[in-house]
Amino acid sequence: MNSKKELWVLLASFVLPIAFGTAFFYLSPTSFTQSTVNYGEFVNPVISTTEEDIILDEAHDASLQGIWTLTYVTDQCEQSCLKTLEDMKTIRILTNENMRRIQSLLLTNGEVSDISPKTLSARGSSALMKKLNSFPNNHLFLIDPLGNIMLHYNPEGLVIKQVIKDLKRLFKLSRIG
Repeated sequence: MNSKKELWVLLASFVLPIAFGTAFFYLSPTSFTQSTVNYGEFVNPVISTTEEDIILDEAHDASLQGIWTLTYVTDQCEQSCLKTLEDMKTIRILTNENMRRIQSLLLTNGEVSDISPKTLSARGSSALMKKLNSFPNNHLFLIDPLGNIMLHYNPEGLVIKQVIKDLKRLFKLSRIG
């Protein structure tokens, strides 16, 4: 009789924590599934790009594969565009030892002038620009080393420290790029 009681206590000590944990997870969805630690907004669903989607200018011999890319998408590069490009340059410099893991890209269909030589400039394919038109104009995107557009930021009121925190977290957790 005593051994049956011990068996039930032992079984309960293994099963009850799993049952309580599962019930807690599913009964309080806001604490687990709604909150994230990133400052940028996830692009949902993720937009995949190919080599044909982003046509780099002839002046640059670069690729988006294997490197994180901060991309500013706009129709015309005016004063706000230049300010955001300067912010992107600052973000890249402030990532310190990970600076070589990230590059800057200006994706536009207009004419480009007065940008840093370190900033890549490119034109987007019509299919990619159609997908990106679902976001407001003049947005900052983060493209992962596999070519997926995964995060976006509104450059109006962009807080550089928050973008750097996101990037450092991604660099720490990423095994690619």
